[in-house]
Amino acid sequence: MFEGPSILFFEAGLAVFAAAILPKLLRNMPLSMPMVFLGAGILAFTVLRNLPDPDPVKYAEFTTHLTEICVIISLMGAGLALDRPFRWREWSTTWRMLGIVMPLCILVMTLLGLWVLGLGLAGAILIAAALAPTDPVLASEVQVGEPADAETDANEDEVRFGLTSEAGLNDGLAFPFVYLAIVMSLVGTAPEAWFPQWFAVDVVWRIGVGVLLGFGTGKLLSRIFFAARYKSLRLSDHSEGFVALAATFLAYGMAEMVEGYGFIAVFVCAVTIRSAEHTHGYHKVLHSYVEQLERLMTVVILVLLGGAIARGLLAGIGWIEVLVALAFLLLVRPLAGWLALIGGRTGPRERLAIAYFGIRGIGSLYYLGYALSHGEFDAEARELWAVVGLVVAMSIVLHGATTAPLMNRLDALRKKEALRQFGDENQAPNTAV
Repeated sequence: MFEGPSILFFEAGLAVFAAAILPKLLRNMPLSMPMVFLGAGILAFTVLRNLPDPDPVKYAEFTTHLTEICVIISLMGAGLALDRPFRWREWSTTWRMLGIVMPLCILVMTLLGLWVLGLGLAGAILIAAALAPTDPVLASEVQVGEPADAETDANEDEVRFGLTSEAGLNDGLAFPFVYLAIVMSLVGTAPEAWFPQWFAVDVVWRIGVGVLLGFGTGKLLSRIFFAARYKSLRLSDHSEGFVALAATFLAYGMAEMVEGYGFIAVFVCAVTIRSAEHTHGYHKVLHSYVEQLERLMTVVILVLLGGAIARGLLAGIGWIEVLVALAFLLLVRPLAGWLALIGGRTGPRERLAIAYFGIRGIGSLYYLGYALSHGEFDAEARELWAVVGLVVAMSIVLHGATTAPLMNRLDALRKKEALRQFGDENQAPNTAV
């Protein structure tokens, strides 16, 4: 009576509907949308044995490109959402997270990979680089909301701004370490074999090109969107939200064509567009389209990740791997974040929240898939996927269960402190707690 295609269409419709309503239903609950869809994937692929095996090792190219598209769309959304003007001091939390926290996490995780997990140096660096960045996709629940259409000055609270801007930039800035792992797997670990080209190309050239092309693309597109001479080209007058996807692919494609970091280019392009006509309502239109597309892709990837776990992705995982994952999520990242933010713009509770919410997710899956397809990690591929899959799944559960309670508590404390200091709870976003 029920045929395979009809069941798939029904399930797809149910998943899309759930993706639309779950974020609102779960807003104040110790449960997140990623947790629901990860669990749904595990359940579906456990019960329905005729579903194909979503093995990321077997389908490496598909996995890499699917996660790649989801990450760049998320980066565009993160950049468009930021209301705070780009000033060095205003972004001090971001620079601390990028310049101190991410390198510390990479260093410590590399040592854990070498000394505890027994990986080779290239494999240990790869797993550290893949897990270092805060994920721009799954961290959306602790990021800033839609763009404001009123004149604002740093109206986002420091926790949401810090996590959004960190997630927007650290995906691209972790890439040099991914390339370092790749080149070590190919030519060996002797510095003279890899350092000159790695530093000149993978660090200086790729980062510089990503920033420049992202800024240039953003400037050009913002002029077309808001100031084109011909009204037919002035897209802000037509509320065409899907051109955010064009901006994403243009910035990413141009940077990648000349060996730049497309992730950096997309985020810089988005921030540049956001800075033009800052109070224009068109920013909400662009962001809304990107957000909806990102949510749909996230559902697909999380269901497939759950399916991979159900079909044996974590086979071979023991208590040592679990302890390493817990140590990374609950000790390494929080401690590094706490130390890095001392003396910054945050209060002690905000500092703890930013340090704790280092959510790992789809960006880590992309980095691992990319590196495995470009380097020589065949002997460790299954183990690397198992560890990264474990950390991502644990992050989804741990952070998903605590996001709503902790963020709601922080918001309540800010309002209370704003009333005490200013007599106006509208000052809450700028009040450190």
